[in-house]
Amino acid sequence: MAKVLIIEDNAANMTLATFLLQSAGHSVLGATSAETGLTLARAEQPDLVLMDIQLPGMDGLEATALLKRDEATHDIPVVALTALAMKGDEERIRAAGCDGYIAKPLAYRDFLATIATHLVKATL
Repeated sequence: MAKVLIIEDNAANMTLATFLLQSAGHSVLGATSAETGLTLARAEQPDLVLMDIQLPGMDGLEATALLKRDEATHDIPVVALTALAMKGDEERIRAAGCDGYIAKPLAYRDFLATIATHLVKATL
């Protein structure tokens, strides 16, 4: 069982991602802003962070950059959870420091497969 932090401001997306992760046996922490998510990541040391890119205030790319620069959190994999699915978005998101990319709306099998892949990489 892994501890996954979801940073997502949309209640429906948060509920769905939480349900899918808990159904797969993971524990879930949730934050609705980047600032709260950064605090939780430092305090709780999750195994994985799912980061919405379009957040109010600080966006997910800026928050990812802060996580990756912080000695306490730089090894935690960050997977973008985003509706940005245009050509070039995935490359831009990965270039900003995200370790993976999941497009919304969530397709549960792909979602769980991507999570599993990043959790395996994190334990190597």
